[in-house]
Amino acid sequence: MAEEKTLFEKIGGMDAVNAAVDIFYKKVLADDTISHFFTNTNMKSQIGKQKAFLAYAFGAPLAYTGKNMRDAHAHMKLTEAHFNAVAGHLVGTLEELGVAQNLIDEVVKVAMTTKDDVLNKVPANTEVN
Repeated sequence: MAEEKTLFEKIGGMDAVNAAVDIFYKKVLADDTISHFFTNTNMKSQIGKQKAFLAYAFGAPLAYTGKNMRDAHAHMKLTEAHFNAVAGHLVGTLEELGVAQNLIDEVVKVAMTTKDDVLNKVPANTEVN
């Protein structure tokens, strides 16, 4: 029985992740509603971190050693609008690269699992003491 391919393999592996992240950050940096978050960011380093994170999140056979999403974004005071803008640029990038809609849907599903952490929210199904 054949093993199910990971999302990472389905989208084209590291070459696809590299291309997507490069296009994605061009879109993000051109968007006045979110580009200010990157004013003092070393973009070469940021792009490298994003490539590693997405490869890992999509099932690449490698370890992710960066910060978790909550810690990485806690100081930013991001809103739902910021998250949606970034997600929109991710979807737009994948569409531009000709990624099939079913795979874009899988990517969005992965991205949504980070939303509460990125926005520093307590998940809806968690009790607060």
